[in-house]
Amino acid sequence: MEEREGEVRWDGLCSRDAATRAAALDTIGQAILRRSETIAPVAVVPPTRAADGLLVPAARDGLSEVLARLLMLSKRCPFPDVREKSEAILSGVQEIGIRIPRPLGHGPSRFIPEKETIQVGNEDAMMHTLFADSFAALGRLDNVTLVMVFHPQYLESFLKTQHYLLQMDGPLPLHYRHYIGIMAAARHQCSYLVNLHVNDFLHVGGDPKWLNGLENAPQKLQNLGELNKMLAHRPWLITKEHIEQLLKTEENSWSLAELIHAVVLLTHYHSLASFTFGCGISPEIDCEGGHTFRPPSVSNYCICDITNGYHGVDEIHASPTGSIPSTESVCEVEALMEKMKQLQECRDEEEASQEEMATRFEREKRESMFVCSSEDEESAPTRDVSRHFEDTSYGYKDFSRHGMHVPTFRVQDYSWEDHGYSLVNRLYPDVGQLLDEKFHIAYNLTYNTMATHKDVDTSMLRRAIWNYIHCMFGIRYDDYDYGEINQLLDRSFKVYIKTVVCTPEKTTKRMYDSFWRQFEHSEKVHVNLLLVEARMQAELLYALRAITRYMT
Repeated sequence: MEEREGEVRWDGLCSRDAATRAAALDTIGQAILRRSETIAPVAVVPPTRAADGLLVPAARDGLSEVLARLLMLSKRCPFPDVREKSEAILSGVQEIGIRIPRPLGHGPSRFIPEKETIQVGNEDAMMHTLFADSFAALGRLDNVTLVMVFHPQYLESFLKTQHYLLQMDGPLPLHYRHYIGIMAAARHQCSYLVNLHVNDFLHVGGDPKWLNGLENAPQKLQNLGELNKMLAHRPWLITKEHIEQLLKTEENSWSLAELIHAVVLLTHYHSLASFTFGCGISPEIDCEGGHTFRPPSVSNYCICDITNGYHGVDEIHASPTGSIPSTESVCEVEALMEKMKQLQECRDEEEASQEEMATRFEREKRESMFVCSSEDEESAPTRDVSRHFEDTSYGYKDFSRHGMHVPTFRVQDYSWEDHGYSLVNRLYPDVGQLLDEKFHIAYNLTYNTMATHKDVDTSMLRRAIWNYIHCMFGIRYDDYDYGEINQLLDRSFKVYIKTVVCTPEKTTKRMYDSFWRQFEHSEKVHVNLLLVEARMQAELLYALRAITRYMT
C-alpha cells in the first residue's frame, strides 16, 4: 500500500534491526490512533468499489485499509515484536469504539488444512531466515511462500529468482515488471496475483490509469499482449515473425534484453498462476476476500464467508493424510510402487527401438488431447481481471484439433541446457543461472519417500510427470519411453495435471483430493513444483527458439 502523505509508513517494519522496527511501530501506532480518534465511535466501513472495478480508499480516510494491513502483520509477520505490537494497536483501536477486521478463511490454502501448514512463529531457524528474507524484500509474507515452504530448498531458489526479476538491476523499469506480472496473471483470471501486483505497481510509482485496462498502458506494453496470449495458451504457435514485430516497431520497439526480461516474467507468472490455483491459495489477509469487518455469526460462518468460497463443508472433507487409510488408497500406493519396480526391470531387460519410442510419444500426445475434467466448461473472466488483457476468448487449445498439425519439438534440436540457458544469460546476466538452478532443484528434489514408505527411488515418477507436461506441449525427448506415462499416471492424476498446467482457473478441490489420496500434502505441493517448472520451461523453449531463429 502506498503511504498516505507520510502519515503511515511501513518501510521500517522490514528492517532486521529490532530498534528500527520498534520506532516504526510507535510511529504507526500513534498515526493510526490519531486517525481513529477523529472518527470514533463511528464504525469503519469496508473498502468500496468504484464503477471501473478498482479498489478505492474506503470512507474515513482509508482507515480500513490500514487496519487490514495491521491484521495481516499481526498474523503473518516473521518478527514476533511486529506481530504483538500490531495486535496491540488493533486492540487499542477497538477500545475506542471502532470495529476492527478479522481474517476470512482458514490458512494459506483452501485445499490444505491450516493445522498441517507451517504456522508463522513456529518455524525452524532455516525457515525463519527464508520468511525474514521474503518479508524484507516484499513487505509481506504471502500465502504462496507459506505453502511452498513445505520444500525450503526450492523456496529459497524461487524467492531469489523472483527477487532478481522484480527488484534487482535489469533492462525493464520496476513498474513495467509489475504490470507485465499483472498481464500474465490476468490471462488465467488469477485475481490473487493481480491484486498483489496492482499494489506493488502503485507502490513503485506506476500510473493508476494503466490499471483501467491494457488500452490505457503505453503502446509498447500493448504490443506485448499477443505474445502474452500465445505463451499462456498456445506457445507452439510463436514464430520469429512475432519476435520481429516486437523488436522492429520503431518508437515502441523492444530491445532484445528487454524482451528476454519480459518473456521470463510472463512465463514466471503464467506458471505461478498454475501453482496458485493448483494448491488452492487463499486471498491474502489484507486483500479483498481475505478479511471482513462483519462480526462472526453464531455458527462461525456468515454469508460473506460463503460468498468468498469459505464453506464449513470444506473442513468436512478430511485431508488425505488425516483420514483413516482405505484399503483402496493404500493399494494405490503399493500398486504404483510395484509398477515402478516392473518398469525398471523391463528397462534393464530390453530397450524399445527408436521407431517404437516415436510411436509411443505420438500416441501419448494424441491421448493427452482427450484428457479433460468433468468441470471443463467455458467460464467468462470477470471485467475486474479481463481488462488487463485483450481477446478474452483466446484460451488453451489442443494441438491437432480441427486438423491443425503442430510439428513435434525435439529437445535434441533445441534444449534449455544447450541453447536457452546461454541465450538468457547473455542478454540478461545471471538470470539463466538462477532459472537453471530452480529447474534442477524442482526436477531432482526428493526425500526418497512415497506416502508412508521410505527409501524409495522416485526419479522414474518425477520424470514421468515432467515429460507428460512437456508432451502436452509437443516437446519430445528421444531417449524417453512414453509408454511409462500410462503405467505411472492414472486418469485422475492426468486430469489434475492437465487442468493445473493448461487451464488452472478450472482447478477444483475435488481434483486435488482425487489423485494420490494417501500421499502427504507436502507431496502434492511437490507435484505442483514440478508442474510450475516444467510449464515454465516449455513456454521458455518455444519463445527462446523463436528469438534464436530471429537472431540467426
